[in-house]
Amino acid sequence: MAHTATPTAPQSGVAYLVSHYPAVSHAFIEREVLALRALGVDVHTFSVRASQPAELLSQTMRTEAARTTTLLGRPLADHARAQLGLLARHPVAWARTLVGALGSGPRTPRARVWQVFYFAEAVTLRAELVRRGLRHVHVHFANNGADVARLVARLGRAADGPGAGWRWSFSMHGPTEFADPVAFDLAAKVRSADAIACISEYCRAELAALVPAGTGARTAIVRMAVDPDRFPADADLRAGRDEGAVRVLFVGRLVPEKGPDVLLDAVQRVLARDRRVEVAVVGAGPLAGDLRRTVDERGLAGVVRLLGAVGQDDLPAWYRWADVFCLPSYAEGVPVVLMEAMATELPVVTTPVAGIPELVEDGVSGHLVAPGDAAAVADALVRLVDDPQTRAALGRRGRARVLAEFAPETNARRLARLLGLTVHDRRVELPDVPAARSAGAL
Repeated sequence: MAHTATPTAPQSGVAYLVSHYPAVSHAFIEREVLALRALGVDVHTFSVRASQPAELLSQTMRTEAARTTTLLGRPLADHARAQLGLLARHPVAWARTLVGALGSGPRTPRARVWQVFYFAEAVTLRAELVRRGLRHVHVHFANNGADVARLVARLGRAADGPGAGWRWSFSMHGPTEFADPVAFDLAAKVRSADAIACISEYCRAELAALVPAGTGARTAIVRMAVDPDRFPADADLRAGRDEGAVRVLFVGRLVPEKGPDVLLDAVQRVLARDRRVEVAVVGAGPLAGDLRRTVDERGLAGVVRLLGAVGQDDLPAWYRWADVFCLPSYAEGVPVVLMEAMATELPVVTTPVAGIPELVEDGVSGHLVAPGDAAAVADALVRLVDDPQTRAALGRRGRARVLAEFAPETNARRLARLLGLTVHDRRVELPDVPAARSAGAL
């Protein structure tokens, strides 16, 4: 089904469904939710599973957790009540949507079982949305949350009719879904959604290749964003430091695709060239143990600190501490941590994968090196260690780029426009976003 026009009935409220919210790795979603609320949009947050108290590393996360409704872990009576209520009032809608769920996704027994679980979650979520007067579900990523949101919209339309205002949308990040679009049922989701917010032109191009022209959702570029007030310009502070080891910062999940092992190899090469550096690695993940062993075995304990996860409230201090930011990723969408680092006027060393070149221009706002090339990372770090003036110039241009394209309000307005959400706060008028591509774009 093609979607060629903005929804005819603007809504002031929207349900955000995330597989895990709030979470350190989903801080950009938290920022987007807050920006929409600041514009007067009534955002209700739902999480498939609950965040544990130990995961709530900031006051904002704790506040968001308290106002987020969790689907799993609810009393079985809640799920039973929703199922029986829908079955009693709309048995045909219940049956048709269940059949549709069983026909979705990969044709494997395991996938069929999971679709039954997603259907159960969708019935519970729909009942909650009806109670709150909501008819629109938005998700980030084309994962299980998108499966649930798609089923909620199907249920709503089948039970209440096509004119009742039920719709669903998602923000597309990549690259995980692009690596296996069949497993994520991505093409079907592109055809089913009412709108898709793409975080980069690269992302939108990947989606366009999945479905024939005229069969996909409306799309627009809606960047992830950082608050420049929370990540202020610090180049002058860095310039005033006493000479010493140049401080290199990595922030990200400790997983192979982020390349933290490449950074350790590069640091060893930098030290072999008689440059003084101090490295802080912020993040947690499955590579933590391996990285710790590497640090110990290579005698890097006095140079590299593995700090574990750090909450959003504490991250600005680490950007302020650093002189250079390094993220040698193999696979990315457009990393928020790069935006945060650039907002603080840190020069960055990263890779030209996916949407990163839309944020970082090589030699202008940072250095781009080939993924997996520790020698190239070392060369880039040495150039920055040796030239504080270049560090400052790259940092200033990086912040300018973030301010121009990756600010929260700018992108919250873009998203609200794409989704047909009513924005009540009109104090700041932004330039029109380039028209979202119609059905012919995908």
